[in-house]
Amino acid sequence: MPQPHPTAHPTAHPTAEPTAEPTPGPTATALTRTPTARRRLLALAVVALLLSSCGLRPGGHDDAGDDVATPPLSEAKVLDDPRSWEGAVHAALPDEPVDPVADSPTQTLPVTLTDSQGTRVTVTDTSRVLALDIYGTLSRTVYELGLGDSLVGRDISTQFDEAEDLPLVTSNGHDLNAEAILELDPTLIITDTSLGPWDVVLQMRDAGIPVVVVDSTRSVDNVGSLTQEVARALGVPDVGSRLADRLEKQTRSTLAEIAAVAPKRVQDKPRMVFLYVRGQAGVYYMFGEGSGADTLITALGGYDVAGEIGWNGMKPVTDEGIIDAQPDVVLMMTKGLESVDGVDGLLERLPALAQTPAGQKRRIVDMSDAQILGYGPRTAAVLEALAVAVYAPGSAAPAAGERR
Repeated sequence: MPQPHPTAHPTAHPTAEPTAEPTPGPTATALTRTPTARRRLLALAVVALLLSSCGLRPGGHDDAGDDVATPPLSEAKVLDDPRSWEGAVHAALPDEPVDPVADSPTQTLPVTLTDSQGTRVTVTDTSRVLALDIYGTLSRTVYELGLGDSLVGRDISTQFDEAEDLPLVTSNGHDLNAEAILELDPTLIITDTSLGPWDVVLQMRDAGIPVVVVDSTRSVDNVGSLTQEVARALGVPDVGSRLADRLEKQTRSTLAEIAAVAPKRVQDKPRMVFLYVRGQAGVYYMFGEGSGADTLITALGGYDVAGEIGWNGMKPVTDEGIIDAQPDVVLMMTKGLESVDGVDGLLERLPALAQTPAGQKRRIVDMSDAQILGYGPRTAAVLEALAVAVYAPGSAAPAAGERR
């Protein structure tokens, strides 16, 4: 638990948990053995419900394809005090070509493994693979392992150039489509618990398709281990180790660069919160501990207000919660900010935000929906782009809804 920030309000009253709590299905026991795991699982499930129910496409070419790269953090003009900036900015992260760690790697099959749910799975054929999750992380990982040619379909979040011609197996946002999956005759499905309905996953198992369920947690801390889970299922553990080492090295380097420019004293760190917004559906959530937003804020060198006020998982925003948080910086998804017509619309719909430093200074940082909490192969690039927006905002683009 972080130390109380000197400007913090002494108490907080977070709202109740959402009444609609989607569950991953009866076989998810391995993911719910600890309170932290349960919070993370609920957080991912709520993300899936929110994105799916709003019927919106997350990021990809929708809001990242036109991004223009900003200068790297090492070349950007860093503010003496990141809390002093006024104005909303966009953390740009242009599409980048896949960079496989190996070309046509040799696979060792069959492979028998125990997945993250404790299910014993034997994989004998990886010629027709589906790698599906809510952020497109798993499919990108397969490509980075050098096995992209084995993918026969994609989820809606998989929108990088190399995979854009693959047929979709999700509908209405992030719902798995059993018929579309079966039509592709997959020999292996790699997924997690972030997509539903879970009955579709069970149906695939009943149809005799090997299904490997990997860790649903997305954070800076497990990029390497998640990569290795995918690699083991594909029979290339050594290649997985190489890719994991590469990603972890890139991430460590970026974290060191961020630490060099971030304030050292707790009282100087920008207080940050993550808001999930879908204005058309009237959805306004604040993401807290166990949501993935907490580790993102910590990695950025910010002060995670959610830990201070006891905001666990994902909960509807209240005026009291926002005022208690008193954020200096608000992180958001690009489509979310666009859905309320930019910062003016956000302040109109959440008037309590205007009573915080972030609202008064319009200090909103947005990033592509599919990238900001996806982690995986582009984690280092995500962190650097966000760090530029936070610490060197003069080098960043105007935020969604603020562009002219």
